[in-house]
Amino acid sequence: MPSTSFRYSKTMVIIHWLTALLVVGAWLTAEGGREVAQDPPLLHFTLGLAVLALIVPRLILRLAGAAPEANAGRGWLATAGKAGHGLLYLLLIGLPITGWYAASRMGVPVSFLGIELPALTAAVQGRPGLIADLHENAGTFILILAGLHALMAIWHQFVLRDGTLQRMSLR
Repeated sequence: MPSTSFRYSKTMVIIHWLTALLVVGAWLTAEGGREVAQDPPLLHFTLGLAVLALIVPRLILRLAGAAPEANAGRGWLATAGKAGHGLLYLLLIGLPITGWYAASRMGVPVSFLGIELPALTAAVQGRPGLIADLHENAGTFILILAGLHALMAIWHQFVLRDGTLQRMSLR
């Protein structure tokens, strides 16, 4: 059952902003091409997998009611808001998994906080394939989508004056 509270829980706020920082950090530390096999971007891997690790408690908290009802209203704006959030969640799960898969295809070992993770597929010679291309493009797309998400929050706050930004603050 959704929360009747106006604000997100402090835990949800912290996870939200930490996830945003991790996504930006992962994008800034991304490297492409076969050079990754010779010099793996370990910080990129760690930041991306941290996003994946945070999505589990985030979804549990959301389902447990730690998120208030959306301020989107009704009609197409509410539908667009739900679709945008759904797409963000899909990317927050899909990007780390596709990155892990692409690294596995290149024969690059992936570890998270000192724990070596199993390869998701066998290594191949040559290009790592479509999933690696999707990972690279989706990395830029999530930043664009997050930017639109932020712009909509600002629009809600200053045009609709519905207190949206206060919902995601620690105060």
